[in-house]
Amino acid sequence: MPVTTEIALRMVAAAQKKAEEIGVPMVIAVVDQGGNLLAQVRMDDALLVSIDLSLNKAYTAVAAKMSTETLCSVSQPGGELYGIHNANNGRIVIFGGGLPIEENGKVIGGIGVSGGSVAQDTACAEAGLAAFK
Repeated sequence: MPVTTEIALRMVAAAQKKAEEIGVPMVIAVVDQGGNLLAQVRMDDALLVSIDLSLNKAYTAVAAKMSTETLCSVSQPGGELYGIHNANNGRIVIFGGGLPIEENGKVIGGIGVSGGSVAQDTACAEAGLAAFK
């Protein structure tokens, strides 16, 4: 089943609820398997830079077929994907907060969250992903 707008909005709402619980305004984006935006919300007072970061984290999770946190660990100097952050005109994000949406072992979309610490972004993305399942 593809990620629909209805599913994307449900995921955004779940991630936003988590952000409200921890008291950090976030920007949350969900993309389809082609990296195309389905839904994005900027909570009141969320950082402006988080608009692009959340979308690019979601895109990265689809494009690399892994979490942005995992990509971080393999893209450090000496790592086998060192320099990947320069791909796609710098659109690839190599720190946590982006998760692939998978179904039956296939990546069908991505969710990206930005606005807090990496741990906070990841926790909100995980909450959003849980709404898919």
